[in-house]
Amino acid sequence: MKKRTKIIILSVMIVLLGVTGYLNIALNRQAVDPGTTTTTSSYFASYRSDREATRDQEMLYYDAIIANTSTTAEAVKEAQAARLNLVNLMEKELVIEGLIKAKGFEDCVVTISSDNVNAVVKSANLTDPQVAQIVSVIQSQLGASIENIKVIPVD
Repeated sequence: MKKRTKIIILSVMIVLLGVTGYLNIALNRQAVDPGTTTTTSSYFASYRSDREATRDQEMLYYDAIIANTSTTAEAVKEAQAARLNLVNLMEKELVIEGLIKAKGFEDCVVTISSDNVNAVVKSANLTDPQVAQIVSVIQSQLGASIENIKVIPVD
């Protein structure tokens, strides 16, 4: 295959991954009875489950590219780098979540993108010192600037 065709196929796979994640979230929201409220613990469990499923799918895409015998060496190298980057990202999120929980928060999920870091924390409301603790943990682990960190309390 030509390099351009492989790039198109990889791009389509990434778009499909995004669509799959969006549909998963949308369908999970519809599955909840409108007359009931979602508990916070189910929010965190559902989010982790969705995140894990999406990342498993991403890993499968990268593995398929790497395992394909007609893939160019450059495409294999890019897929391996993307796979390694995803593993590093997953590890960082897990470490930050653990450190935030160690600060006394009941639960949290952290998402890291190229520009921003979001921390959703199980709490009715957060005081300024609590937000400072969370921001401090994120900055110490990632070196992110404060304007790129968003802390969201969820009760």
